[in-house]
Amino acid sequence: MRVRKLLDSFHYAIDGIIYTLKTQRNMKVHFLAAIAVLFLSLFLKVSKLEVLILFFTISLVIIAEMINTSIEAAIDLITDKYHELAKIAKNVAAGAVLIASLNAIIVGYMIFFDRLTIFILKLIM
Repeated sequence: MRVRKLLDSFHYAIDGIIYTLKTQRNMKVHFLAAIAVLFLSLFLKVSKLEVLILFFTISLVIIAEMINTSIEAAIDLITDKYHELAKIAKNVAAGAVLIASLNAIIVGYMIFFDRLTIFILKLIM
């Protein structure tokens, strides 16, 4: 009985991830960017620590996007009318995604800039 409940919990969590990927344009963008960054890290001799930082950063953005989606869905369930508090909740959740995304850009810049510059210079010369 316990194992079944645990498996159901995993199933529900995966359903949530799939729902977010299918319905949220920004989640698709974040997911594709994550795949591109991780693929790029394979070719640019990124250290294990840097890969760990990339995974953490990517997870932060995806988690923020999923929390944003869940907050929007909960508010839409409660009301379909304009309410200032609903606006604030949605804007704050979107702001959290923006901060996580800006953090990811900075982390990516810090990790990849020197490597990409050297790679581009080698291609040019």
